[in-house]
Amino acid sequence: MSKEILNLEPKVIWKHFYSLTQIPRPSKFEDRIQDFMVNYGNSLGLETFKDEVGNVIIRKPATPGMEDRKGVILQGHLDMVPQKNSDIDHDFTKDPINAVVDGDWVTAEGTTLGADNGMGVAAAMAVLESTDMVHGPIEALFTCDEETGMTGAFGLKGDVLKGDILINMDSEDEGELYIGCAGGTNANAEFTYTEEAVPAGFKAYKLALTGLKGGHSGVDIPLQRGNSNKLLNRFLRSSATKFGLRLASIDGGSLRNAIPRESFATVVVPADKAGEFEAYVTACGDVFKAELSETEPFMTFDVEAADLPESLIDSATQTALFNAVYAVPNGVIRMSDNMEGLVETSNNLAIVKSGNGKINVLTLIRSSVDSAKQDLENMIESVFQLAGAKIVFDGQYPGWKPNVDSPILK
Repeated sequence: MSKEILNLEPKVIWKHFYSLTQIPRPSKFEDRIQDFMVNYGNSLGLETFKDEVGNVIIRKPATPGMEDRKGVILQGHLDMVPQKNSDIDHDFTKDPINAVVDGDWVTAEGTTLGADNGMGVAAAMAVLESTDMVHGPIEALFTCDEETGMTGAFGLKGDVLKGDILINMDSEDEGELYIGCAGGTNANAEFTYTEEAVPAGFKAYKLALTGLKGGHSGVDIPLQRGNSNKLLNRFLRSSATKFGLRLASIDGGSLRNAIPRESFATVVVPADKAGEFEAYVTACGDVFKAELSETEPFMTFDVEAADLPESLIDSATQTALFNAVYAVPNGVIRMSDNMEGLVETSNNLAIVKSGNGKINVLTLIRSSVDSAKQDLENMIESVFQLAGAKIVFDGQYPGWKPNVDSPILK
Protein backbone atom coordinates (compact mmCIF):
# COMPACT_ATOMS: atom_id res chain seq x y z
CA MET A 1 0.00 0.00 0.00
CA SER A 2 1.56 3.25 -1.17
CA LYS A 3 2.14 6.03 1.37
CA GLU A 4 3.60 8.54 -1.08
CA ILE A 5 0.73 11.01 -0.57
CA LEU A 6 2.07 11.56 2.97
CA ASN A 7 4.92 13.54 1.39
CA LEU A 8 2.56 16.05 -0.23
CA GLU A 9 1.87 19.54 1.10
CA PRO A 10 0.14 20.64 3.22
CA LYS A 11 1.14 17.54 5.12
CA VAL A 12 -1.54 17.86 7.78
CA ILE A 13 -4.33 17.56 5.20
CA TRP A 14 -2.74 14.68 3.32
CA LYS A 15 -2.08 12.92 6.63
CA HIS A 16 -5.78 12.95 7.36
CA PHE A 17 -6.76 12.06 3.81
CA TYR A 18 -4.45 9.06 3.92
CA SER A 19 -6.14 7.91 7.13
CA LEU A 20 -9.51 8.16 5.40
CA THR A 21 -8.32 6.04 2.47
CA GLN A 22 -7.48 3.25 4.89
CA ILE A 23 -11.04 3.00 6.21
CA PRO A 24 -13.66 1.39 3.93
CA ARG A 25 -16.53 3.87 3.65
CA PRO A 26 -18.89 3.24 0.74
CA SER A 27 -22.36 4.67 1.18
CA LYS A 28 -24.47 2.76 3.71
CA PHE A 29 -21.35 1.01 5.10
CA GLU A 30 -20.09 3.86 7.26
CA ASP A 31 -19.97 2.47 10.77
CA ARG A 32 -16.18 2.30 10.82
CA ILE A 33 -15.60 5.80 9.51
CA GLN A 34 -18.21 7.18 11.91
CA ASP A 35 -16.49 5.47 14.85
CA PHE A 36 -13.13 6.75 13.59
CA MET A 37 -14.38 10.34 13.51
CA VAL A 38 -15.94 10.07 16.97
CA ASN A 39 -12.66 8.73 18.34
CA TYR A 40 -10.77 11.48 16.52
CA GLY A 41 -12.88 14.23 18.08
CA ASN A 42 -12.60 12.67 21.52
CA SER A 43 -8.82 12.38 21.16
CA LEU A 44 -8.68 16.15 20.69
CA GLY A 45 -10.74 16.67 23.84
CA LEU A 46 -13.57 18.25 21.82
CA GLU A 47 -17.31 17.85 22.27
CA THR A 48 -18.15 15.01 19.87
CA PHE A 49 -21.25 12.95 19.21
CA LYS A 50 -23.02 10.87 16.57
CA ASP A 51 -26.74 11.44 16.04
CA GLU A 52 -29.34 8.74 15.43
CA VAL A 53 -28.95 8.74 11.63
CA GLY A 54 -25.14 8.56 11.65
CA ASN A 55 -23.99 12.17 11.32
CA VAL A 56 -20.92 13.07 13.38
CA ILE A 57 -20.69 16.55 14.93
CA ILE A 58 -17.51 17.90 16.54
CA ARG A 59 -17.42 21.28 18.28
CA LYS A 60 -14.30 23.36 18.87
CA PRO A 61 -14.58 26.29 21.30
CA ALA A 62 -13.60 29.77 20.23
CA THR A 63 -10.15 31.16 20.84
CA PRO A 64 -10.26 33.10 24.13
CA GLY A 65 -11.61 36.56 23.40
CA MET A 66 -13.39 35.42 20.23
CA GLU A 67 -16.44 33.88 21.88
CA ASP A 68 -18.79 36.58 20.59
CA ARG A 69 -17.90 35.96 16.94
CA LYS A 70 -20.36 34.19 14.66
CA GLY A 71 -19.99 30.44 14.74
CA VAL A 72 -18.78 28.69 11.59
CA ILE A 73 -19.94 25.23 10.52
CA LEU A 74 -17.62 23.19 8.30
CA GLN A 75 -19.76 20.62 6.47
CA GLY A 76 -18.68 17.54 4.55
CA HIS A 77 -19.78 13.93 4.09
CA LEU A 78 -18.12 10.70 5.15
CA ASP A 79 -19.16 8.26 2.41
CA MET A 80 -17.62 7.80 -1.02
CA VAL A 81 -18.68 6.51 -4.43
CA PRO A 82 -17.48 2.88 -4.77
CA GLN A 83 -16.66 2.20 -8.42
CA LYS A 84 -13.93 -0.02 -9.85
CA ASN A 85 -12.75 -1.51 -13.11
CA SER A 86 -13.93 -5.07 -13.76
CA ASP A 87 -10.36 -6.43 -13.74
CA ILE A 88 -9.65 -5.03 -10.25
CA ASP A 89 -10.15 -7.28 -7.22
CA HIS A 90 -11.42 -4.83 -4.63
CA ASP A 91 -14.12 -5.03 -1.96
CA PHE A 92 -15.10 -1.50 -0.96
CA THR A 93 -16.64 -2.76 2.28
CA LYS A 94 -13.36 -4.34 3.39
CA ASP A 95 -10.36 -3.04 1.44
CA PRO A 96 -8.50 0.28 1.76
CA ILE A 97 -7.97 2.58 -1.22
CA ASN A 98 -4.52 2.60 -2.78
CA ALA A 99 -3.88 6.28 -3.54
CA VAL A 100 -0.99 7.08 -5.88
CA VAL A 101 0.64 10.28 -7.11
CA ASP A 102 0.48 10.60 -10.90
CA GLY A 103 2.19 13.80 -11.95
CA ASP A 104 0.16 16.70 -10.58
CA TRP A 105 -2.74 14.47 -9.59
CA VAL A 106 -3.57 11.99 -6.87
CA THR A 107 -5.49 9.00 -8.23
CA ALA A 108 -6.32 5.44 -7.23
CA GLU A 109 -5.37 2.17 -8.90
CA GLY A 110 -8.46 1.00 -10.76
CA THR A 111 -10.96 2.38 -8.25
CA THR A 112 -12.52 5.65 -7.26
CA LEU A 113 -10.29 7.64 -4.90
CA GLY A 114 -12.79 9.01 -2.41
CA ALA A 115 -11.52 12.59 -2.68
CA ASP A 116 -15.24 13.37 -2.82
CA ASN A 117 -15.51 14.17 0.00
CA GLY A 118 -12.36 12.89 1.67
CA MET A 119 -10.44 16.07 0.92
CA GLY A 120 -13.12 18.24 2.51
CA VAL A 121 -13.26 16.02 5.58
CA ALA A 122 -9.46 16.06 5.84
CA ALA A 123 -9.39 19.86 5.64
CA ALA A 124 -11.98 20.13 8.40
CA MET A 125 -9.97 17.72 10.55
CA ALA A 126 -6.90 19.92 10.05
CA VAL A 127 -8.84 22.94 11.31
CA LEU A 128 -10.13 21.02 14.33
CA GLU A 129 -6.65 20.04 15.48
CA SER A 130 -4.90 23.32 14.66
CA THR A 131 -3.35 25.26 17.52
CA ASP A 132 -2.28 28.42 15.67
CA MET A 133 -5.61 29.63 14.25
CA VAL A 134 -7.54 32.47 15.88
CA HIS A 135 -11.23 31.74 15.45
CA GLY A 136 -14.74 31.97 16.79
CA PRO A 137 -16.80 28.86 17.65
CA ILE A 138 -16.36 26.06 15.11
CA GLU A 139 -18.59 23.08 14.41
CA ALA A 140 -17.67 20.29 12.02
CA LEU A 141 -20.65 18.44 10.57
CA PHE A 142 -19.87 15.16 8.82
CA THR A 143 -23.01 13.75 7.23
CA CYS A 144 -23.63 10.15 6.18
CA ASP A 145 -24.92 8.51 3.01
CA GLU A 146 -24.67 11.64 0.89
CA GLU A 147 -23.96 9.79 -2.32
CA THR A 148 -26.99 7.49 -2.36
CA GLY A 149 -29.78 9.49 -0.79
CA MET A 150 -28.48 12.26 1.49
CA THR A 151 -29.83 10.30 4.44
CA GLY A 152 -27.72 12.24 6.90
CA ALA A 153 -28.71 15.66 5.60
CA PHE A 154 -32.40 14.80 5.50
CA GLY A 155 -32.25 13.24 8.97
CA LEU A 156 -30.37 16.07 10.67
CA LYS A 157 -32.54 17.69 13.33
CA GLY A 158 -33.03 21.41 12.98
CA ASP A 159 -31.87 22.28 16.48
CA VAL A 160 -28.55 20.38 16.44
CA LEU A 161 -26.29 22.99 14.87
CA LYS A 162 -25.37 26.16 16.77
CA GLY A 163 -23.34 28.05 14.18
CA ASP A 164 -24.40 30.99 12.01
CA ILE A 165 -22.36 30.45 8.84
CA LEU A 166 -22.14 27.11 7.03
CA ILE A 167 -19.31 26.42 4.61
CA ASN A 168 -19.88 23.46 2.33
CA MET A 169 -16.57 21.60 1.89
CA ASP A 170 -17.85 18.98 -0.54
CA SER A 171 -15.11 19.64 -3.07
CA GLU A 172 -12.17 17.56 -4.20
CA ASP A 173 -10.26 20.36 -5.94
CA GLU A 174 -7.72 22.47 -4.10
CA GLY A 175 -8.79 26.03 -3.43
CA GLU A 176 -12.44 25.51 -4.39
CA LEU A 177 -15.62 25.65 -2.31
CA TYR A 178 -19.14 25.08 -3.53
CA ILE A 179 -21.72 27.85 -3.26
CA GLY A 180 -24.62 25.89 -4.78
CA CYS A 181 -25.59 22.54 -6.23
CA ALA A 182 -28.19 20.92 -8.41
CA GLY A 183 -31.21 19.03 -7.19
CA GLY A 184 -31.64 15.49 -8.44
CA THR A 185 -34.05 12.71 -9.31
CA ASN A 186 -33.57 9.04 -10.21
CA ALA A 187 -35.45 7.85 -13.28
CA ASN A 188 -35.99 4.07 -13.14
CA ALA A 189 -37.23 2.49 -16.37
CA GLU A 190 -38.09 -1.20 -16.62
CA PHE A 191 -38.66 -3.33 -19.70
CA THR A 192 -40.23 -6.78 -19.40
CA TYR A 193 -39.07 -9.35 -21.93
CA THR A 194 -39.83 -12.91 -22.89
CA GLU A 195 -37.12 -15.43 -23.61
CA GLU A 196 -36.69 -16.74 -27.13
CA ALA A 197 -34.68 -19.68 -28.37
CA VAL A 198 -31.39 -19.09 -30.18
CA PRO A 199 -32.00 -19.66 -33.91
CA ALA A 200 -29.99 -22.33 -35.70
CA GLY A 201 -26.85 -21.15 -37.46
CA PHE A 202 -25.95 -18.35 -35.06
CA LYS A 203 -22.62 -17.70 -33.34
CA ALA A 204 -22.27 -16.12 -29.88
CA TYR A 205 -19.94 -13.33 -28.76
CA LYS A 206 -19.11 -11.42 -25.62
CA LEU A 207 -18.59 -7.69 -26.05
CA ALA A 208 -16.65 -5.52 -23.60
CA LEU A 209 -16.37 -1.74 -23.87
CA THR A 210 -13.92 -0.74 -21.14
CA GLY A 211 -11.16 1.66 -20.17
CA LEU A 212 -13.23 4.83 -19.98
CA LYS A 213 -12.49 7.34 -17.24
CA GLY A 214 -15.98 7.45 -15.76
CA GLY A 215 -16.17 9.92 -12.91
CA HIS A 216 -18.76 11.71 -10.81
CA SER A 217 -21.96 12.36 -12.73
CA GLY A 218 -22.22 15.85 -11.27
CA VAL A 219 -18.67 17.15 -11.00
CA ASP A 220 -17.30 15.49 -14.15
CA ILE A 221 -20.33 15.70 -16.46
CA PRO A 222 -19.06 18.90 -18.21
CA LEU A 223 -15.81 17.15 -19.18
CA GLN A 224 -17.62 15.37 -22.04
CA ARG A 225 -16.26 11.96 -21.16
CA GLY A 226 -17.60 8.90 -22.91
CA ASN A 227 -20.58 7.02 -21.51
CA SER A 228 -20.02 3.28 -21.99
CA ASN A 229 -23.75 2.54 -22.01
CA LYS A 230 -24.38 5.03 -24.78
CA LEU A 231 -21.45 3.83 -26.85
CA LEU A 232 -22.23 0.14 -26.55
CA ASN A 233 -25.91 0.71 -27.33
CA ARG A 234 -24.92 2.71 -30.41
CA PHE A 235 -22.99 -0.31 -31.65
CA LEU A 236 -25.72 -2.81 -30.75
CA ARG A 237 -28.48 -0.88 -32.49
CA SER A 238 -26.40 -0.51 -35.63
CA SER A 239 -25.38 -4.18 -35.59
CA ALA A 240 -28.97 -5.31 -35.20
CA THR A 241 -29.73 -3.58 -38.49
CA LYS A 242 -26.56 -4.62 -40.33
CA PHE A 243 -26.16 -8.20 -39.16
CA GLY A 244 -29.38 -9.25 -37.48
CA LEU A 245 -27.67 -9.19 -34.07
CA ARG A 246 -29.70 -10.55 -31.18
CA LEU A 247 -29.16 -9.67 -27.55
CA ALA A 248 -28.87 -12.29 -24.82
CA SER A 249 -27.81 -10.08 -21.90
CA ILE A 250 -26.46 -6.63 -21.12
CA ASP A 251 -24.68 -5.20 -18.08
CA GLY A 252 -23.47 -1.61 -18.13
CA GLY A 253 -22.58 0.77 -15.32
CA SER A 254 -22.82 0.19 -11.60
CA LEU A 255 -23.82 3.38 -9.73
CA ARG A 256 -26.44 6.02 -10.40
CA ASN A 257 -24.08 8.90 -9.64
CA ALA A 258 -21.06 7.61 -11.57
CA ILE A 259 -20.53 8.05 -15.30
CA PRO A 260 -20.38 4.43 -16.56
CA ARG A 261 -16.89 3.39 -17.53
CA GLU A 262 -17.57 -0.23 -18.56
CA SER A 263 -20.41 -2.00 -20.38
CA PHE A 264 -20.76 -5.64 -21.44
CA ALA A 265 -23.14 -7.67 -23.58
CA THR A 266 -23.59 -11.22 -24.82
CA VAL A 267 -24.98 -11.37 -28.34
CA VAL A 268 -25.46 -13.75 -31.25
CA VAL A 269 -25.14 -13.10 -34.99
CA PRO A 270 -25.61 -15.35 -38.03
CA ALA A 271 -22.52 -17.53 -38.36
CA ASP A 272 -22.11 -16.61 -42.03
CA LYS A 273 -21.70 -12.95 -41.00
CA ALA A 274 -19.28 -13.61 -38.14
CA GLY A 275 -16.21 -12.32 -39.94
CA GLU A 276 -17.92 -9.09 -40.98
CA PHE A 277 -19.26 -8.64 -37.46
CA GLU A 278 -15.84 -9.03 -35.85
CA ALA A 279 -14.38 -6.51 -38.29
CA TYR A 280 -17.23 -4.13 -37.51
CA VAL A 281 -16.40 -4.27 -33.79
CA THR A 282 -12.86 -3.17 -34.59
CA ALA A 283 -14.07 -0.45 -36.95
CA CYS A 284 -16.55 0.95 -34.43
CA GLY A 285 -13.93 0.87 -31.73
CA ASP A 286 -11.67 2.95 -33.96
CA VAL A 287 -14.50 5.43 -34.59
CA PHE A 288 -15.21 5.78 -30.88
CA LYS A 289 -11.53 6.29 -30.13
CA ALA A 290 -11.25 8.95 -32.83
CA GLU A 291 -14.30 10.79 -31.56
CA LEU A 292 -13.08 10.70 -27.96
CA SER A 293 -9.34 10.84 -28.57
CA GLU A 294 -8.76 13.62 -26.07
CA THR A 295 -11.11 12.54 -23.29
CA GLU A 296 -10.86 8.73 -23.52
CA PRO A 297 -7.36 7.72 -24.68
CA PHE A 298 -7.51 4.31 -22.94
CA MET A 299 -10.87 3.09 -24.20
CA THR A 300 -10.97 -0.44 -25.62
CA PHE A 301 -13.75 -2.34 -27.42
CA ASP A 302 -13.16 -6.08 -27.42
CA VAL A 303 -15.02 -9.07 -28.84
CA GLU A 304 -14.50 -12.75 -28.14
CA ALA A 305 -16.32 -15.89 -29.12
CA ALA A 306 -18.60 -17.35 -26.46
CA ASP A 307 -20.79 -20.37 -25.79
CA LEU A 308 -24.31 -20.05 -27.13
CA PRO A 309 -26.60 -18.56 -24.46
CA GLU A 310 -29.61 -20.51 -23.25
CA SER A 311 -32.03 -17.88 -24.58
CA LEU A 312 -32.37 -14.42 -26.09
CA ILE A 313 -34.33 -11.29 -25.23
CA ASP A 314 -37.36 -11.16 -27.51
CA SER A 315 -36.79 -9.11 -30.64
CA ALA A 316 -39.52 -6.52 -29.99
CA THR A 317 -38.16 -5.65 -26.54
CA GLN A 318 -34.63 -5.58 -27.92
CA THR A 319 -35.64 -3.02 -30.53
CA ALA A 320 -37.52 -0.93 -27.97
CA LEU A 321 -34.53 -0.98 -25.61
CA PHE A 322 -32.01 0.00 -28.29
CA ASN A 323 -34.21 2.86 -29.49
CA ALA A 324 -34.94 4.18 -25.99
CA VAL A 325 -31.34 4.12 -24.82
CA TYR A 326 -30.29 5.76 -28.07
CA ALA A 327 -32.91 8.51 -27.70
CA VAL A 328 -32.66 9.32 -24.00
CA PRO A 329 -30.65 12.53 -23.46
CA ASN A 330 -27.29 12.17 -21.74
CA GLY A 331 -24.64 14.57 -20.49
CA VAL A 332 -24.94 18.34 -20.26
CA ILE A 333 -28.41 19.52 -21.24
CA ARG A 334 -28.01 23.22 -20.46
CA MET A 335 -25.38 25.52 -19.00
CA SER A 336 -26.29 28.20 -16.49
CA ASP A 337 -27.22 31.67 -17.74
CA ASN A 338 -26.13 33.22 -14.45
CA MET A 339 -22.74 31.64 -13.76
CA GLU A 340 -20.17 31.06 -16.48
CA GLY A 341 -19.01 27.45 -16.70
CA LEU A 342 -21.74 26.08 -14.42
CA VAL A 343 -23.84 23.15 -15.60
CA GLU A 344 -27.50 23.93 -14.94
CA THR A 345 -29.14 20.70 -16.10
CA SER A 346 -27.73 17.26 -16.92
CA ASN A 347 -28.58 13.58 -17.16
CA ASN A 348 -26.43 10.52 -16.57
CA LEU A 349 -27.44 7.26 -18.27
CA ALA A 350 -25.95 5.30 -15.42
CA ILE A 351 -27.06 1.66 -15.57
CA VAL A 352 -28.45 -0.75 -18.16
CA LYS A 353 -28.83 -4.27 -16.78
CA SER A 354 -30.83 -7.35 -17.81
CA GLY A 355 -31.85 -10.45 -15.88
CA ASN A 356 -34.84 -12.51 -14.74
CA GLY A 357 -37.11 -11.25 -17.49
CA LYS A 358 -36.41 -7.57 -16.79
CA ILE A 359 -34.16 -4.89 -18.24
CA ASN A 360 -33.57 -1.98 -15.88
CA VAL A 361 -32.33 1.38 -17.08
CA LEU A 362 -31.42 3.98 -14.46
CA THR A 363 -30.58 7.61 -15.11
CA LEU A 364 -29.79 10.41 -12.67
CA ILE A 365 -31.27 13.80 -13.53
CA ARG A 366 -29.71 16.94 -12.05
CA SER A 367 -30.65 20.60 -12.29
CA SER A 368 -30.30 23.74 -10.20
CA VAL A 369 -33.59 24.96 -11.70
CA ASP A 370 -36.64 23.01 -10.50
CA SER A 371 -38.71 23.70 -13.61
CA ALA A 372 -35.87 22.52 -15.86
CA LYS A 373 -35.50 19.36 -13.79
CA GLN A 374 -39.21 18.66 -14.17
CA ASP A 375 -38.99 19.28 -17.91
CA LEU A 376 -36.15 16.79 -18.25
CA GLU A 377 -38.09 14.25 -16.17
CA ASN A 378 -40.99 14.63 -18.60
CA MET A 379 -38.69 14.23 -21.58
CA ILE A 380 -37.15 11.02 -20.26
CA GLU A 381 -40.55 9.70 -19.19
CA SER A 382 -41.83 10.28 -22.73
CA VAL A 383 -38.95 8.37 -24.29
CA PHE A 384 -39.47 5.29 -22.16
CA GLN A 385 -43.25 5.38 -22.35
CA LEU A 386 -43.05 5.46 -26.15
CA ALA A 387 -40.76 2.41 -25.90
CA GLY A 388 -43.30 0.55 -23.78
CA ALA A 389 -41.32 0.59 -20.54
CA LYS A 390 -42.59 1.34 -17.06
CA ILE A 391 -40.90 4.30 -15.42
CA VAL A 392 -40.91 5.67 -11.88
CA PHE A 393 -39.02 8.54 -10.28
CA ASP A 394 -37.55 8.44 -6.78
CA GLY A 395 -34.73 9.74 -4.61
CA GLN A 396 -35.67 13.38 -5.21
CA TYR A 397 -33.60 15.97 -3.38
CA PRO A 398 -33.71 19.76 -3.64
CA GLY A 399 -31.18 22.01 -5.27
CA TRP A 400 -29.18 24.78 -3.61
CA LYS A 401 -29.35 27.91 -5.74
CA PRO A 402 -26.12 29.94 -5.70
CA ASN A 403 -26.28 33.36 -4.07
CA VAL A 404 -23.46 35.32 -5.67
CA ASP A 405 -24.27 38.27 -3.42
CA SER A 406 -23.83 36.29 -0.20
CA PRO A 407 -21.77 38.29 2.31
CA ILE A 408 -19.82 35.10 3.07
CA LEU A 409 -18.31 35.31 -0.41
CA LYS A 410 -17.24 38.93 -0.07
